[in-house]
Amino acid sequence: MVFSTPIFLYGFLPLMLVVYYLLPRPVRNGWLVAGSYFFYGWGNPFYILLLLFSTLLDFVCALFIPSAGARTRRLLLGASLLGNLGVLAFFKYSGFLARTADDLAGLPGSDALAWLGTIALPLGISFYTLQSLSYTIDVYRGEIRPTRRFLDFATYAAFFPQLAAGPIVRYSQLEADLRHRRESRRQFANGMGIFIIGLAKKLLLANPCGALADQAFGAAELDMPSAWIGLFAYSFQIYFDFSGYSEMAIGLGMMFGFTLPANFRAPYRATSLRDFWRRWHITLGSWVRDYLYIPLGGNRSGRWRTAGNIIVVMALFALWHGAAWQFLIWGGVHGLLLAAERLARPLGLRKRLPTVLRAGLTFLVVTLAWVLFRADSLGEAGRYYASLMGDPAPEGPAWWTRQLVVGPEGLVLLLLAALVTWGGHSPSRFVTESSPVRWLGLTILFWICLIAMGIQGGTSFLYYFF
Repeated sequence: MVFSTPIFLYGFLPLMLVVYYLLPRPVRNGWLVAGSYFFYGWGNPFYILLLLFSTLLDFVCALFIPSAGARTRRLLLGASLLGNLGVLAFFKYSGFLARTADDLAGLPGSDALAWLGTIALPLGISFYTLQSLSYTIDVYRGEIRPTRRFLDFATYAAFFPQLAAGPIVRYSQLEADLRHRRESRRQFANGMGIFIIGLAKKLLLANPCGALADQAFGAAELDMPSAWIGLFAYSFQIYFDFSGYSEMAIGLGMMFGFTLPANFRAPYRATSLRDFWRRWHITLGSWVRDYLYIPLGGNRSGRWRTAGNIIVVMALFALWHGAAWQFLIWGGVHGLLLAAERLARPLGLRKRLPTVLRAGLTFLVVTLAWVLFRADSLGEAGRYYASLMGDPAPEGPAWWTRQLVVGPEGLVLLLLAALVTWGGHSPSRFVTESSPVRWLGLTILFWICLIAMGIQGGTSFLYYFF
């Protein structure tokens, strides 16, 4: 089920809200769990078992960790890690094994793995696995005490607003809300406003930019202007799609009395790659920092060891997105550049450039790297980079693609996306500002979204597939 579809807006969400506020407080978490499992199993009910397995495993392991001996504690933590990461690895990387088996066709036993290519990635498994693991690890470290209320933990693990694509929330961030939240009209109203802003980002910016990017990346041949416009369109698409989802999740959480952490902070205004990764997918970045980077040594072992840790972490971060060479190279590029920034920091080279130029260069580097992220193969990425340099493929004329991509509608769309990205304050601030016209503006924006939703049909979010 997708937030930006009629079945969610006209059916699921109103039912969840009405019943939730009619129920007494002690049973509201139970209603949220039931609704969240229904939401998760909408496309494939079998995947409910995976979510339930992860929830039960981490609840039980964490429950016994504080009172266990040192060896048993390690075994319980290992069981949680092995169970969660094993399931994640099976579903996430089975396709890669199938492709490798296909490449090795002719070798004995290679046909036996072909069936792995038919396994679909369960919705949100990359996100809820990390979220649930953070609970077990935090209990093992003694940073939080395990809850004995399974319903509270199940609500935390399966909460439908952020189940599919984050934000990735620590249990300590929601513990108070799980037990003692007090919903308010102001919080509900602000949540509605944030949800509408996220919905507008998805339907009015991300989806149209995605259509433009698909035309460019799907073309047999591109000239330079078409390639650059298609790439900028994808750069805006992935930002508005993912940040729009995160804002919808935060808004929905507020409607049910929960405070979810921010996941984006104007990342395309960053003045360095390090700054970019502090602003993009903030909750995953903090997860990687606390559970990978710091345990590897962080920045405590000298400049060169720190640079090496950064590269290793970015490679693992890339593999989290998917088992494909283009993802690994994308992560490697970011890792090398981040390491280079770290090593060059004492020289102060970055500070010698104007802020606007630093932000522009950072956006350009991030955008060029998105080619690897978007391409279906390294070969396709190479062809796209060649088009960016003005070297179209020789299969046929590029004029038809240029007519589709380089047009007034596409240019106006990119200009609007740029204005929203860099023009003035974040649109989300409009929601909480005291203004007599804010709800009129939000209401008009919501009706425009409904019209766009009817025209576009159901379009999933990009990060549903990672």
